[in-house]
This record gives sequence, C-alpha cells and structure tokens, in this order.
Amino acid sequence: MPIHETADVHWLQLDDDPFTGDAAWPARWIRAAEGGDVAGFRLRVECAEATEAVVHVSADERYELWLDGDLVGRGPSRGEVGHWSFESYRLRLPAGGHWLAARVWSLGDDAPLAQLSLGDGPTFLLAAPGLDTGTADWQAAVLPGHGRRPKGDGYGCGARHVSDGRTYPWGWQTGTDSLDWQTATAGDPGRRSDPERDGDPGRGGWDAALPSGGVRRLVPARLPAPAQRWADGARVRHIAQHPAGEPTRDRVVDPADHLDGEGGDWQRLLDGTALVLPPGTCRRVLIDLDQYVCAYPVLDLDGGRDAEVRVHWQESLYETEPQAGKGHRDVVEGKLFGRPGLEEDGIGDLFIAGGGREQHSTLWWQSGRYVEVLVTTAAEPLTITGLRFRETHYPYEDRLGFTASDPRLAQVGALAFRTLQACSHETTMDCPYYEQLQYTGDTRLQCLIAYAATGDDALARQALRAFARSQQDDGLVLSRTPSRQSSPIPPFTLWWVAMVHDFALWRGDLAFVAELMPGVRAALDAHRRTVDDRGIFRALHGWNFTDWVPGWDAGCPPGIVQDGEVHADWPGPGHGVSAVLQLQLALVARQAADLETWTGKSGAEYAQLADQLLDAADEAFYDADRGLYADDLEHTAFSEHAQSLALLAGAKYGETAVRTMLHESLSRTTVYFDHYLFEALHRIGRTDVLLERLGLWYGLLDRGLRTVIEHPEPTRSDCHAWGAHPLYHYVATLLGVRPTAPGMTTVRVAPQLGGLDWAQASVPTPYGPLEVRAVSGGPTEVTAPPEITVIS
Repeated sequence: MPIHETADVHWLQLDDDPFTGDAAWPARWIRAAEGGDVAGFRLRVECAEATEAVVHVSADERYELWLDGDLVGRGPSRGEVGHWSFESYRLRLPAGGHWLAARVWSLGDDAPLAQLSLGDGPTFLLAAPGLDTGTADWQAAVLPGHGRRPKGDGYGCGARHVSDGRTYPWGWQTGTDSLDWQTATAGDPGRRSDPERDGDPGRGGWDAALPSGGVRRLVPARLPAPAQRWADGARVRHIAQHPAGEPTRDRVVDPADHLDGEGGDWQRLLDGTALVLPPGTCRRVLIDLDQYVCAYPVLDLDGGRDAEVRVHWQESLYETEPQAGKGHRDVVEGKLFGRPGLEEDGIGDLFIAGGGREQHSTLWWQSGRYVEVLVTTAAEPLTITGLRFRETHYPYEDRLGFTASDPRLAQVGALAFRTLQACSHETTMDCPYYEQLQYTGDTRLQCLIAYAATGDDALARQALRAFARSQQDDGLVLSRTPSRQSSPIPPFTLWWVAMVHDFALWRGDLAFVAELMPGVRAALDAHRRTVDDRGIFRALHGWNFTDWVPGWDAGCPPGIVQDGEVHADWPGPGHGVSAVLQLQLALVARQAADLETWTGKSGAEYAQLADQLLDAADEAFYDADRGLYADDLEHTAFSEHAQSLALLAGAKYGETAVRTMLHESLSRTTVYFDHYLFEALHRIGRTDVLLERLGLWYGLLDRGLRTVIEHPEPTRSDCHAWGAHPLYHYVATLLGVRPTAPGMTTVRVAPQLGGLDWAQASVPTPYGPLEVRAVSGGPTEVTAPPEITVIS
C-alpha cells in the first residue's frame, strides 16, 4: 500500500484481475540466488520520453516498493496462499533513467501469526509491459544489515527488527552500493485466482497451517490506501543516565535520576532539531506519544559508528507489584517499562549506526503510547538528526459527529473511535500490541461500529470473504483468519452469520450476501446436527469462548467443561450444554431465516429451528422461581449473558428475565459482551441502565486511557477492538436509528435518551447522511435521503 501520493506515483484500487483469458500472468516470481531473510530487487528503466506505466506488485512475504530512492508502497495485503493480494500503482516517469526497486523479506516461523507464506524465502513479482519480473533484466541480491529480535509479549506480531548501518548497503535502491548483484532467478508465473473457488466463497476451505507447497492465487487488493501522518504531540517524560549493557526492565522510572538539563535538547529533537551525544554515553529516554499510535519509527543518524539506538514500545508502564497492574496510564514515576518479572527487555527494534548519514526504520509498524529510547554511543560522537513516528491505520473517517448533553459521551466516542482505528489495518485486528489477528467475534462489533460511524464497508467485505473462505468441511468458520495457527471457537462461527445479517441490513448489496449464503447454511447445519430430539443443543468440539467473566473456565459459560489439552493460546476442546450457547444459536437461526427471505429463499426451516431451540430453553433453563434463565441444566449458575440472549432471541420469558436481572446479582457481562447487554436494554427501553454501565468507559477517561481495554482491570490489552462498541450504541440505541430492511431502505428512528437532555448525530447511510436530533420531552428532528423511508 502506498506510503504517500505524489505527482509520480498513484495507488490504484482494482476490483478485477488485470490479466484475462489465461490463468497465468505475464510475469514470474523471482528470487535471489542465495537465501536470506531480506532480499533486494532492482531494475534500471530508461525512458526516451515521459512515460506512464501501471505496475501490479506482490511478494512473499512482504515488500517495499521504491522509485528513484523514494519509498512509495508497501504490501501485499494479508491473505491466505489461495487468495494472495497484489497492489497496483500508476507510475509517471519523466524522460531519462530511473530505478525501480523492492525490498522483500520472509521470516518464516518468526513472521506475524497473521502472515501466511509458501515458506520458500523472499520472492517478488511485478507485472507491467516491458517491466515484468522474469523477463526484464531484474537484478537481485541478499541485503545485509538486517537481523531479528525477540517477539517479547507481542507473540502474535512477529520478530522485531535489527537495522545495522555498518553492513547495510546504503543506496542499493539507486545503484550506488557495492553489492554483487546477479540476475534474479525466475520461478513460476503468477497465477490468477481460481474463478470456481472464488465463485463459492462460503465453501472454499483451506488449511490454516503453513503450507509446504502450492500456488499463490493472485487477487487485487480491494482496500483503500491506509491513512498516514507524522504523529505529533510527543513529549519527553524522563531522561536518565543508564549503565551501558544493563537491562532496563527492572529499573523503575525514578524522578531522582532525571537529567533535567537535557530535557530541552531531547524535546527539541522530537520537534526537528538535531541532538549530539558524546562518546561513551548511555541514555535512557522515556517518550510519551500522548496518544495510542501504530507507527513506523524513523530514525535519522549521522556519524557515531557502532552506536546503538534501541526503541522499545509499551501501551502503558506497570506498577512494580504484579497484581497491581498498570495503574493510572498518565503516571510514569515509580513504574516499570514492562511487566514485572520479564526475562528480557520489552518489545522493540535496534538500530546500529554505521558512521555515515543514515535513515533507519522497521519492516513492520509498532504500537503503543510510550516509547523507551536507549542510546549507547561508542568511540565517536553520535548525531541524531531526527526521531519521528509515521502513523498508519485503515483510513476510517468519523462522519458521525455525535454530541449530547453529557460531554463525557463525546469523550468516550473519541476513545472508541481511536480504538477502531488502531485495530484496523489490512485486516481487522483484535489488538495491535499482542496478536494483530482478525477474530470473528471481535470483527462483528468492529463492522457495526464502522457502518454506524463511517459508512465504510470495504474492510467488512474483506473480513466477510476471508471468514467464508476459511470454512472447513464440517461447516465451522475459523475463529481467526488469516492465521498460521488455528484457534477453534465454535460460537464465533455463529457470529460470522450475524456479520452477514448486519451487512445486509446496514449496507445492502444482496447479490454479495447471496454469494455468502452457502456458507451461512453450512454453518447452521454444523450446529443443528447436535440438537437432540428435545431441542437441546450440545456444544461443538472446540473452545466455546463467550466472554472473559471472572470465575468462568477460560471464558466458557457454565455447563461447558474443558476436557482437552491446552494449546499455545487457546484451551482444549470442550463439551456440555449451556443456555448461553443454546440461545445464541436460536438468535442466529432467526437471523439466517431473515437472510434466506431477503435473498429470495424460504427461511422457514431456520425459523422452525429457532422456535425449537427456544421452546427447549424455556423448558430446560427457565427458573420460574427466580424469573431468570439458568446458565446450566442444574440451575446452579445465572448470568446477564443468558438473560440478554433470551430476549434478543425471542424467548417466551426473555423480557421478564432481563427486567428481573436488573435487580439481581448475576455474573456480569464484561467489555465485549456488554454489546449484547446493551442490545437487550434497548429492547426494554432501559437506556438509563446503559448509561450507568458506561461507567467502565468513563473510568478509562479518569485513568488516562487513550483507547478501550480488553476486559476489566487488571487487563492485558489497553487497546482492544471489541471495546469500541458504545459508538455503535450512540446511533442504534440512544438515537434509536436501526435499519429494518436491507440496505437501510427503511429505518426506524426511535430515540431512547435514558436521561440525557438531548443528543444528535449525522448517521452515514448508503445514500448519504441521515440527520437526527432528539430532545427529551420534545419532538425528534430527522432529515433523511429520499431513498430511505423513516418510521418511528
């Protein structure tokens, strides 16, 4: 994806393969003759006159594209081997000579979990008339000066980077280096995607394990260019002399160590003024970016051969006692830069000065709010001429403009939207710091937020297709994709069906929805196979995660027993009967019936399945004495989850149960499942309780958070996508804007202010903004596009 738009380079968004009539591309995959993590490829292009060329570019695993020494693109967008992305760029080349170059890397098992590969080392592909790899005179060489650092806590994000300026071939992109370049070795031609496979996205299926062979099937990257900007507002919080060679992980930030006299110099460095460090110096510098960012660090050095600049990242600093967690996120004094008990210093990259004028960066972005810079100079003075952070994320724009009489809601909205941005890139992500994986349960909420606040559905389409392609022979959708390691979560298959339903309502495009319907049917079939004659659903084999509730076994509701080996990052398979899972299946079966009807089929069989499940739930789980649905058959456990899903699924006593729940002490929903609680509160008109439960989000503001946490404190992740859902509820619950027909052609607007004096927003729709202003005790003002029928 492009680094920036210039007069000479423009990124193109294609819907179809540019080469038709044959499965093969005109270009071939190329590689360097010798193996290595990182390879360079370059081509000298001579233009007798001004020329325009459209180039289609891909790599395994990743590439940077350079034109005349300028970095102009990155990719390919993540996917699986059978659905491998390429990007397209329009290059305008003035008359004269030009260098087209690519840096390509392949990290194998050290790559991010979401990065798939054929595993045969750095390979590159570029197709354009006269420039095709495998035909044109492309040169290749292994690029020295690259190394790997440990993944640390961010186990899903891949190895961190070493950039060694002493051996890095500066100027390789423009032919001014001294490497021994050889003609690139050509391999197989690029291959188009399989039309038959793409035509049936719901039953594609693929092995999540790293493949040992096969063919990359090329598809156009359908996402827009990422948003990119230089992060601003960074400030230096602490500077200390540090013993060279010693770790920082067990050294607290002590105000007594602060070198106040150097503070201005380091702050000016962040503002663009060079800083000189004498020989034999070691400084530890703590930088507060004052916002949660995903960014490529860019470090400019001059001189100082053998100096080391280590740049580490944290979402927050930690209290010294393990059980104390992170505390107030604005506080750094007396805290550790990393969890107590770490065996090695935290997450980040190492840059080594080669003695000349150099610009260092990383192969992949880092994330967090706090940056620890550890500089150790050697025998020469080091000049740091620049330290910047180039922020990147999917280009979501907040078009909602929600405001209300309680100003805290807008503050929470900003927190939520920042969370959405930080967890949105080439795929949706659960979190940017630890895993960077696209999970179905998380993604469903991200898509709803995006529909309501941005009107952008490109990332949602990507996710819907990706999960459809991941569907296995048993009908289950992988809980996360792409991923080299599977993590079976059967309930997430049902949330994928709900994602299809959400898309149909909020965005329309029923032709696209119809393509997904074979997968929807297979998903429902997988579940109803274990529904017995009484209508009781038995949990499917896998991790039946529902919510991170204290006391629940690995997030599984009561009634589910984990009985298998615990794998790398997910519990073993479970079994049992749970009202929560029974009611979730009933809810989604009803949604599947809607989808069949909307796409011109009969939804009767799924409606009947929902009725059967609900009748059985009323019989087996409803406790008339308490007026609640039990979680288990023995009626020993009760949760807000079961009551909320009972109402949403249409159970006979669902409304009674939710109203009773408000006066009982049950297992509470946490950050993720609060979404479904809020949906239930909307159904009974108790948005006053929703506003009370937003106290968790108000508390984030009070504790200095810039994004939403994964679960109640102490939390692992400070930035977790599912926690952004209040932004959706501003639209759909407080203002009561809910589509009742596919594509928002009919929209109900029924505000429930819950005690607010007023609220207003401009809700994006497929036809333009829908303006709503609601006043307590007064009329609701609605202005809608003519294509939308508004009902109240």
